[in-house]
Amino acid sequence: MTSTALPARTDPALVHWRNAVFAVFALSGFVFANWAARVPNMRDLLGATTQEMGVLILGLSAGAILGLVASGHVVAHLGATAAIRWFLALTAVGLIAIGLIAGFAPSYWALFAALMVLGAGNSVLDVAMNLSGAANERRIGKTLMPMFHAFFSVGTMLGAGVGALTEQLGVPAGVHLTGVGVAVLVASVYVVKFLQPAEEPREAAPGERAGWRTRLSAWTDVRVLLIGLIILGMAFTEGTANDWLGLAMVDGYGLTNPGGAAVFAVFVTAMTAGRAFGGLFLDKFGRVPVLAGSALLALVGLLLVILGPTAPVAIVGTVLWGLGASLGFPVGMSAAADDPEKATANVAVVATVGYCAFLIGPPLIGLMGDQVGLRNAFYVVLVLVAVALLCSPAARKPKV
Repeated sequence: MTSTALPARTDPALVHWRNAVFAVFALSGFVFANWAARVPNMRDLLGATTQEMGVLILGLSAGAILGLVASGHVVAHLGATAAIRWFLALTAVGLIAIGLIAGFAPSYWALFAALMVLGAGNSVLDVAMNLSGAANERRIGKTLMPMFHAFFSVGTMLGAGVGALTEQLGVPAGVHLTGVGVAVLVASVYVVKFLQPAEEPREAAPGERAGWRTRLSAWTDVRVLLIGLIILGMAFTEGTANDWLGLAMVDGYGLTNPGGAAVFAVFVTAMTAGRAFGGLFLDKFGRVPVLAGSALLALVGLLLVILGPTAPVAIVGTVLWGLGASLGFPVGMSAAADDPEKATANVAVVATVGYCAFLIGPPLIGLMGDQVGLRNAFYVVLVLVAVALLCSPAARKPKV
C-alpha cells in the first residue's frame, strides 16, 4: 500500500510549527528589549542612583538563575509545548507587573520582584523554545536553529524600536510596558496552538520521563559540558559586545556617543545576518567546520578591534566579530538536543553554563576596563573564544 503522507519538508503542520517557534523566539526578544529601552526612564521615575539601578537589574539576573536551575525539571514535567505556553505567559505577566508598578505605585522592591518574575519566566521559556526548535529542526531535516535565534535578534530590534518610539512620543513607561505585556500575552495564546510535542512519542507521558537524578547526571556528561564551553565562549563574546563595544569605540577610538551606538548597530546587524544565513553553511559543511570557522572569524575581529590603528579598521573587525559570534549559541543548543531522550536535561545544562557568561561577563570586563582599558580587557574574550574553538569537535552529530 502506497503512503500518501507528505514528506517532512513539505508537511504543513511542521511548517506551522516552525513558524510558531519563530514567533516565540521573536516575542521573547521583544519583551526583553522593551524593558531594556525604558531602563533610563525607570531610573528617573525611582530617583535611583546608578548603583541602585545595578542592584535592581540584579533582580532580573537572580530570577534568570532560579529559572535555569529549575528549567530541566519543569520542562521535563510539563513538556516543551506546555512550558512555552505557561512561561511565555509568565514572562508577559512580569512585564505587565513592571508596567503597572511603574504607572500606579512606583516601588523599588516591587519592581525588583517583578523583574525576578520576568527573568525566571524567560529562562524556562528559553530552554523550552530551544527544545521545540531542535525537535522541529530534526523532523524537517534542515538546519533551522540559527534562524530561530535570528528571530530573537529581530524581536530585540523591534522591541528596541518600539521602546525608542514611545520614549520619543512621551508615552509613560507604565502605559508602554503594560500595553506590550498584554499584546504579548494575547499573541502567545494564538501562537502556541501551532506547536507540536518536542518529545518523542514514548516520552510524551509525564510519568515516563526520567527522574531528577537522571537529569542531574547530564552535569557529568563530558560532551554536554564541552558544548557548554562552546556556548560559554560565544555567549561571552556576544554579551561583551552588547555591553561594552559602543563605549570601547568611544573611549578607544575617539568616536562620539552616536558613533559608538552606530558601531554597536553594525555588530548586531552582522550577528543577525550570520544567524539568518548560517543554516546554509551548516547544511553544506557541517557543525564542526562552521563552528571552528566562526570562532576564527571572531578571533580575527576581536584582534582588529583591540589592536586596530584606526576606527575604520576596528569597524571591519566589528563585522567579523558579529559574524563569528552569531552561531555558537544556536548550534550549541542544537547539538545538546541531538539525543531526544536526554534533550531536556542536556539543553538545561548548556543553557545554564552559557548564561553564566551574561552574568559574569559585564562586571568582569568593567572591572578590568577600569584597570587596563576596555580594549585590553577584551583579551579575556579572546581566550574564551579560543576555548570554544578547541571544544568545537564536541558539537559533531553522533553517528546513528
